[in-house]
Amino acid sequence: MGDSLITIIAIFLAAILMFVFPLMSISERNDDIAQLGVYTATVEFVDNISTIGKITVEDYDSFLQSLTATGNSYDVEIEVKVLDENPGKKTTWAVQDKIGENIYYSVYTSQIEDVLYSTNKYVLKEGDIVTVSVKNTNTTISQMLRNFFYTVSGKDTYQIAAKHAAMVKSNGN
Repeated sequence: MGDSLITIIAIFLAAILMFVFPLMSISERNDDIAQLGVYTATVEFVDNISTIGKITVEDYDSFLQSLTATGNSYDVEIEVKVLDENPGKKTTWAVQDKIGENIYYSVYTSQIEDVLYSTNKYVLKEGDIVTVSVKNTNTTISQMLRNFFYTVSGKDTYQIAAKHAAMVKSNGN
């Protein structure tokens, strides 16, 4: 009876070592590849915006399409800090020809999408700051396996994320 129990335990451990750990390794590698793809797409999208000074529907849809090509669903947040040059009284510590201070106000994803889909572009000006943040919303296979075996990550955590920001270098007109 004792030998049978040890044999069953050994078979169970062998099955875990032969099947589960390689599956976890491959799923982690898939998440790493998706992470790299999402980061690259985010950086290219933001750098393109900062170079040309506008967001077009084609660029935005292409960005969303490249994200969904990874097989996951994502929450995309765009924030544009619009430079509001506020002329005011001359300050003593500023450059002599500069009057007042620069103030930024933020415009967020829903506001940007409203303008973007109604006019086919969202125009920016030099000095504006664009920030794009992407997080996956679905649970990947890697997360499910990790939750099952380790109970490391909770239900609200994300596995794949990217964030990039840049200052706009030219007017988009």
